[in-house]
Amino acid sequence: MSPAASAPVFSHLPRPLTLPPTPMLSTLLLRHRLTAAAASSPTRSPLRVLAAAAGMSSSASASSSSPHGGRKPNRLAAEHSPYLLQHAHNPVDWYPWGDEAFEKARAKDVPIFLSVGYSTCHWCHVMEVESFENEEVAKLLNDWFVSIKVDREERPDVDKVYMTYVSALHGGGGWPLSVFLSPNLKPLMGGTYFPPDDKYGRPGFKTVLRKVKEAWETKRDALERTGNLVIEQLADALSAKASFQDLPNDLADVCVDQCVEKLASSYDPKFGGFGSAPKFPRPVEDYIMLYRFRKLMEAGKESEAQNIKKMVTHTLDCMARGGVHDHVGGGFHRYSVDECWHVPHFEKMLYDQGQIVNVYLDTFLITRDEYYSTVACDILDYLRRDMIGKEGEIFSAEDADSAEYEGAPRKKEGAFYVWTSKEIEDTLGENAELFKNHYYVKSSGNCDLSPMSDPHNEFNGKNVLIERKPASLMASKFGKSLDEYSQVLGACRQKLFDIRSKRPRPHLDDKVIVSWNGLAISAFARASQILKSGQTATRFNFPVAGSNPVEYLEVAEKAANFIKVKLYDASSKRLHHSYRNGPSKAPGFLDDYAFLINGLLDLYEFGGKIEWLLWAIQLQVTQDELFLDKQGGGYFNTPGEDPSVLLRIKEDYDGAEPSGNSVAAINLIRLSSILDAAKSTGYKRNVEHLLAVFETRLRQLSIALPLMCCAADMLSVPSRKQVVLVGKKESAEFQDMVAATFSSYDPNRTVIQIDPRNTQEMEFWDSNNTNIAQMARSSPPGNQAVAHVCQDFKCSPPVTSPEALRELLNKTLAAASSAA
Repeated sequence: MSPAASAPVFSHLPRPLTLPPTPMLSTLLLRHRLTAAAASSPTRSPLRVLAAAAGMSSSASASSSSPHGGRKPNRLAAEHSPYLLQHAHNPVDWYPWGDEAFEKARAKDVPIFLSVGYSTCHWCHVMEVESFENEEVAKLLNDWFVSIKVDREERPDVDKVYMTYVSALHGGGGWPLSVFLSPNLKPLMGGTYFPPDDKYGRPGFKTVLRKVKEAWETKRDALERTGNLVIEQLADALSAKASFQDLPNDLADVCVDQCVEKLASSYDPKFGGFGSAPKFPRPVEDYIMLYRFRKLMEAGKESEAQNIKKMVTHTLDCMARGGVHDHVGGGFHRYSVDECWHVPHFEKMLYDQGQIVNVYLDTFLITRDEYYSTVACDILDYLRRDMIGKEGEIFSAEDADSAEYEGAPRKKEGAFYVWTSKEIEDTLGENAELFKNHYYVKSSGNCDLSPMSDPHNEFNGKNVLIERKPASLMASKFGKSLDEYSQVLGACRQKLFDIRSKRPRPHLDDKVIVSWNGLAISAFARASQILKSGQTATRFNFPVAGSNPVEYLEVAEKAANFIKVKLYDASSKRLHHSYRNGPSKAPGFLDDYAFLINGLLDLYEFGGKIEWLLWAIQLQVTQDELFLDKQGGGYFNTPGEDPSVLLRIKEDYDGAEPSGNSVAAINLIRLSSILDAAKSTGYKRNVEHLLAVFETRLRQLSIALPLMCCAADMLSVPSRKQVVLVGKKESAEFQDMVAATFSSYDPNRTVIQIDPRNTQEMEFWDSNNTNIAQMARSSPPGNQAVAHVCQDFKCSPPVTSPEALRELLNKTLAAASSAA
């Protein structure tokens, strides 16, 4: 779950939610304008009511696991979204987002109550139990409003409009999002979670409903004027434009340096991470730190580079040892409520897993420490085991809440994941003491490492597994070798996994989202080659399966193929956004195209099949047609074809998920290095125009745009390194050359695989880059694999062995360092 709309309200209340991530700069610029508009209007009192109520906490920490009590289903029963189906038996007369609801509001001449959430959102469950299952609340909603329920993961375009409004007005937002709209969909008032009744001298949801009804009846004109003004202000601020111009030469260095400096200043040297509790994994932060590490190494500034590397490795170490990492089943939870990565909010999101894998893979390449590659495998194997459907589709999320036992009347957060000391003793027998020592398990419960870990003793007597000391130190304490000790821990985790599997499982959101699948496809594709550079004798312990890396490539290809078959219209060349029992009504959004293109480029570079490159290029054409602001630069988040979506936003914030514009910029740079000058010029022009749109933000608030900072730097590189591999792709020699290519970390490298015997490939290169085609034809005959390394508009002599290729790639880094 995400934060409430007015975080400062929580300073003296029990902790229900968490502070928001940094909002978009445009939102910051907007806030004072919208607040001033609200304060000067007669709606000030209701707005303050909502802001205050949104900050309320609740003693209800559990969601319902009971049946619907024989209630007749409402309209949501016909929907496919797991979140909407969760509300299909509420007494609230819910409508899905659409014309039927809008027309009903106009006909009744009443406001709309819009509730936005997602199926694995803890506080969405709480509000459902407290309010939406409450007959009294339902009667107020049914009599006075038209109520609409939206799954934010299914309709991110709708969510973005009203979340931006609430964030701009109150300085933060979160889910459940609760907004009151006019019948013409303009926002009137809004907040996040509301408790049902008045508490702490502040109004509850029933009071809010009465206040909104009263305001609508007595101050309607003023409310609607403010709503219209808000949309105008948002539209103006969130659709920035730039006349095309050459970017300043210093932009790349300035924004990357500033972003890294800001992150370094917020670094926690004790527990790792950037910033204080609650701590969210934000992989784009680690990405830019590693990117800067590489640049410093190239510049010969090794001491400064090593300092940055230490921040990343310590952060990743603490995350992997902490309770935010599921030690028994693999994968990472959403975030930690404390500063030591111990007690998490227990939901698991696909977008986290894919990005975190790539950070651990990059760190493995830099350090050659197999601890990081093992953590990457841990996440990938969790996804393979628990999150992949029969046709290769990858599901969205697992809930934080579950029943403690079959038939329990209420679900509790973390029930599936926490342990009592006795459970561990009964399960592990003679190894229980070793395991308890390693994972800090206590009979009284272990959620005591921070005042923020469990302030209300919800986990009294329960343990969230955490490694407080390195395994090597603990192995010595128990008189075992590290290998023997690790095997014991793995066997213990396997036993606990088997016991845990008999517990009621958290809800699985089996919706397939294109953008999140794109992030996972990237991770699986990259792992298929990067992991080959590890020691073949490595022993894996549960929950790591120790799979052949080639199997990860198969997972990536199956996921991509599912999207192509189920979510792509070959005639219109358009994507749908999501799939569950059929494609969703929502079209593909910018993130869907950008994240999938990124995954397909990785699938081509790491796997070698030309079909994925061809599809990526076609999707880029469609993306430009649907989202590109050809006059003003940058990409809008929606196609702009749905009149019920009032804003087209140019998203810039690289948060839990990177922004579509940041990913699109890097995609264009990668494509420009693959295709010939005639095509690459257009790609680069679009990147330059995009960066010009966000130049002010890159300079003033670079910490909010770390991935876009990297894109600016990538564009400034005179000539991106190309590694062209020519030969028989199915041969072991060729595959060894591919693995050698990806045995080092280099974010400014493009890899092209080509088999001169493949007619389709040669026709593609003849049409799109004759230099590559000629390179393939002129490669020395009789070799199974030949590598050409090109940079700065010249190519090194071809090499024919993995050892020679590794030496050549390492030389380019050494040469860059000595030149500096």
